[in-house]
Amino acid sequence: MDTTTAPARPFIDFPVVLDPARWQADVAVIGITHSEPYAFDEQPNDQTRAPDAIRAQSGLFCYGDGKHFDFDLDADLGAVLPPRRIDCGNLSRGAEPYDAYFERATGALEILLRGGAQVFVLGGDHGATIPVLNALERIGRPVYIVHVDAHLDWRQEVGGVRRGYSSPLYWASTLKCVAGMTQIGLRGTGSARPGEVAAARAYGSNLFSARALRAGGLGPVLDSIPTDLPLYVTIDADGLDPSVAPGVMAPAPGGLGYGETAELLTVLARRQPVVGLDIVEIAPKFDATNAITCISAGRLITTLMGHSWAARARRPIL
Repeated sequence: MDTTTAPARPFIDFPVVLDPARWQADVAVIGITHSEPYAFDEQPNDQTRAPDAIRAQSGLFCYGDGKHFDFDLDADLGAVLPPRRIDCGNLSRGAEPYDAYFERATGALEILLRGGAQVFVLGGDHGATIPVLNALERIGRPVYIVHVDAHLDWRQEVGGVRRGYSSPLYWASTLKCVAGMTQIGLRGTGSARPGEVAAARAYGSNLFSARALRAGGLGPVLDSIPTDLPLYVTIDADGLDPSVAPGVMAPAPGGLGYGETAELLTVLARRQPVVGLDIVEIAPKFDATNAITCISAGRLITTLMGHSWAARARRPIL
């Protein structure tokens, strides 16, 4: 059986704990490198390298040592975070069948979530979201999903594959634990067929194109997200504008800026519990200019993480 592998560098120097029996944490970072593969895609693809590529930039996007003031948090991240914070390494897939890998990933995430950790998942492609949702379903934790992406990701299956990167939001719509969703930054032709858009609307998903966001600002988006439910946030890096996140397989002009994405996460983290967040679909080979995509991804993680725990005196995080 394949095992959890240690990162070359921990996420902002969190202690590395690879043994699930020792996963007792308030904040946990974990890499989910693989999703169910499509026959027409190269495997493994470059996105499997993204978890360590994000971690490698830790010194550029954050100091988590409790000594450096963070103007975006108006606080010191190291002082704000609880002491029980760990990097769980990467759940990588080698020769094992995908079903076995999927069960292993779901089980690992279930341990963390059931233990009360706020979980930050480093993908991998967008299929990495599906085992997180499966873990939430197993423990019966209701969540509302906030999804940032250029694409709808509502395919029921592609070539018989149901747990690939085109399907995480459709998968979410089939689960009892998911109380609804808001999808932000949709643009271009993407991967959606008219029937999938109709299905998402019939389900009740709140769809905000990038153009609608530009016209109306964040207010209508925030108003669509209920305040009485815990949130799970999933961010596809191509939901951001290529000027912010060029290192993706499918760049689409006109995406969210860094500032408005960070503001979205800040408001959500301050006002209600966030059980976790994933950032997916980064392709390091396209991120050669200053690794700005990985830096942006890490910065968004620490923004939500820091504001969540800075608010803990007013309400519980989970």
